[in-house]
Amino acid sequence: MLRTNANQLVEIAVSGQISQPSFRRPEYIPDTEGIARVLPGMSGVLYNIRVGDPAFFWAGDHVEPGASIAHKDLSSDFALHYLTCIGNKAVVTSGEATGAQGIVTGEHARILIDFEPDVKEMLCVGDSIQLRSKGQGLSLLDYPHIKLKKCSPELIDALPIESIDDFKIRVPVTMELPIQAMGSGAELNSEYVDQDLMTGDRKLMAELGLDQMRLGDLVAIRNADHRFGRSYRKGAVSIALCIHGDSIMTGHGPGILTLMTCEEDAIEWRIDKNANIASYLNIRELK
Repeated sequence: MLRTNANQLVEIAVSGQISQPSFRRPEYIPDTEGIARVLPGMSGVLYNIRVGDPAFFWAGDHVEPGASIAHKDLSSDFALHYLTCIGNKAVVTSGEATGAQGIVTGEHARILIDFEPDVKEMLCVGDSIQLRSKGQGLSLLDYPHIKLKKCSPELIDALPIESIDDFKIRVPVTMELPIQAMGSGAELNSEYVDQDLMTGDRKLMAELGLDQMRLGDLVAIRNADHRFGRSYRKGAVSIALCIHGDSIMTGHGPGILTLMTCEEDAIEWRIDKNANIASYLNIRELK
């Protein structure tokens, strides 16, 4: 287990409400062939999709597993986004499911929370959910050159990270993503929202096996410096998390959320097809 400053972190409550799915006029989304489509996927409660399920092949767009929450006040919503980390605990504070517990699995346009199927049956749009936010400011005491993003202490403790020497660590991932295929979200800082893998070239996705990605998979990106925004830097490495599903939109695809990054070649990885937070955080068994 890597040494962290977890005992110095602030743990604070933040809350939001389950969002109603919404469309922008004219409702249609043009796909990569210019064909207009209407597809669900973002916001609300997804009854049949959870972390651990495939990121591809759904008849949906930007599918957000579990329940998606936001806050109607913009400043409060920013706090919800910036303070929440993967692995934070959640509790339902209104409605029929009051008292039920969940866990944060992603950050997209909304904060994404996994609940057991029987709990999701009781959730309603508008229900309030409170999070125990903890993780911003987390650092690896013996590897200060490796920056953590959106990681709770519980997540770091759960990941089987190996210490190689006093400079390098090794992390399990399901696959490596080519930085040339990283698209929408490059302009956003890595403490806020994800970056999409561009999947318009379906043949390439199949050839590289990228279309086998699952929601919750850990992935590696070589030459990706995510310390300040997301940019190309030779030798840099970033480890990230697949948090939402594929998209038909040009320049979009599964959402990839930064977990750790380094401007130098200090993060190695090993391929493990089961490197998924569904297992590491004891959310569910992988199929």
